[in-house]
Amino acid sequence: MSRSSSVGTCLWFASGGLEAARRYVSLVPNSALETVAEEGGPEPMVVRFTLDGAPFQILNGGPRYRLTPAASIVVMTPDQAETDRLWSALVEGGAESRCGWLVDRYGVSWQIVPEALPRLLGAEDRAAAERAMQALLQMNKLDVAVLEAAFRGDVRA
Repeated sequence: MSRSSSVGTCLWFASGGLEAARRYVSLVPNSALETVAEEGGPEPMVVRFTLDGAPFQILNGGPRYRLTPAASIVVMTPDQAETDRLWSALVEGGAESRCGWLVDRYGVSWQIVPEALPRLLGAEDRAAAERAMQALLQMNKLDVAVLEAAFRGDVRA
């Protein structure tokens, strides 16, 4: 775990954890590869890294367990450009899912969420929030302009 936290997330990989960690830290701003614990064998057993300050580790533990969408990494993006950039990079070699979710080439599930979404869905105007939710349910990658248009009741959305 990072020096500032004694709590973190461990992802069990069959193999390829160092490659995945390097990719993740290259994509998420304010991220770093922390430590690589060599245990003999063809690749490191444990890789520790941070994603925007949040501590993670990957355990290259073999094929006993598999990653599932029951746990995902959530990234709040400041705008559509960052949503598009991160989505495109992470989904490459993986698969899109609904409502801002994707599975990357390593089998890790991600939610790429524009910061506008919680504001729209949590608005006091519940009818507007419901229109945004209905638009969200039709999307894979989230589109802020379409969500905001639906929120406003713009029938062209």
